Amino acid sequence: MPIYVYQCDTCGLTFERRQRMSERPLVDCPECDGCVRRIIQPVGVVFKGSGFYVTDNRSRSPTALPGKKESETDKSEGETKSTDDKSPSKEKTTPVAD
Repeated sequence: MPIYVYQCDTCGLTFERRQRMSERPLVDCPECDGCVRRIIQPVGVVFKGSGFYVTDNRSRSPTALPGKKESETDKSEGETKSTDDKSPSKEKTTPVAD
């Protein structure tokens, strides 16, 4: 069963109650019978281990693939860049209506 934290709007009393999730939230303060509201508490989560975010669900980059050397990757990238630079640039012109 979860433990819920309540705070009274009238007297400011903060208290905890163990309740089932199916039970209705408390409405009255046990001290002054004022209105209470449930306080949302942060959950204590501890991530243990090395590299939880870095190693899980990450795709490998093409440079990190086994069997491919860094020099081969650098050459292919250089060739791609040089062919892009040599392509002629064409300007698009729109006809002007008279």
